[in-house]
Amino acid sequence: MIYRITQFVLLIITGTAVSLAAQSGDMALIAGGEFLPFFSYSEEPVHVEPFYLDKYPVTNAEYLEFVTANPEWRRSQVKKIFADEGYLKKWSADLDIGPNADTLKNSPVTNVSWFAARAYAKWKGKRLPTLEEWEYAASASRKKPMAARDELFVQEILNWYSKPNPGILPAVGDNDPNYFGVHDLHGLIWEWVLDFNTVFISGESRADQGDLKQFYCAAGSAAASDADKSNYAAFLRYAFRGSLEADFSVGNLGFRLAMDYKTPDL
Repeated sequence: MIYRITQFVLLIITGTAVSLAAQSGDMALIAGGEFLPFFSYSEEPVHVEPFYLDKYPVTNAEYLEFVTANPEWRRSQVKKIFADEGYLKKWSADLDIGPNADTLKNSPVTNVSWFAARAYAKWKGKRLPTLEEWEYAASASRKKPMAARDELFVQEILNWYSKPNPGILPAVGDNDPNYFGVHDLHGLIWEWVLDFNTVFISGESRADQGDLKQFYCAAGSAAASDADKSNYAAFLRYAFRGSLEADFSVGNLGFRLAMDYKTPDL
């Protein structure tokens, strides 16, 4: 407890991104801080409060536990309003990951809609990370908390984006963790965020979380900050999110979970 309080005080004193060693199970505690997101309606930095983030994306085996306990989210029973025809299509059956189950069980689950990911998060007592939380954590390279403008780091991400998806996705955690101790934010799959549908809407309507219209990629660079226009990797992520609808189930789109961080009682 003393260690966690010390780390939190250090965070407040420095006002910078600090990799906190305090962790909770398979979640990493991400220190709060400020960053300038790629897509913004203001040139002011965004402040992100400390939060917990899963070290790994949710796996097929973990999602199998969810659909076993919640039959309404099985492939044959899910309501079409909550998931399109691609939902869990790589699985052999409702409760069968497939013929390569021993390998696939540790691979990230994909072909999961935003509705399903949110339901899983609620079942686990957690939530999806916000867009700003995800981008903040994903701005960290292996050695730096803020590497979004590091040309080598950006190129490394772009190299992954240019590769075709393998038939069987690798296991989560095969890659080295980033500065915050989080694995696979880049190089494995795309990931849902809680407010993906606020990417290309006006500031006045940003608070409307219930409007699940489709937003198009064409608006992508209109509000990109001048400092980040070289970060094409970030542009691709924002454009991809802007093309999604909440019932979409995409073959290389999965998710991980987050939790609020509560200040320890002094």
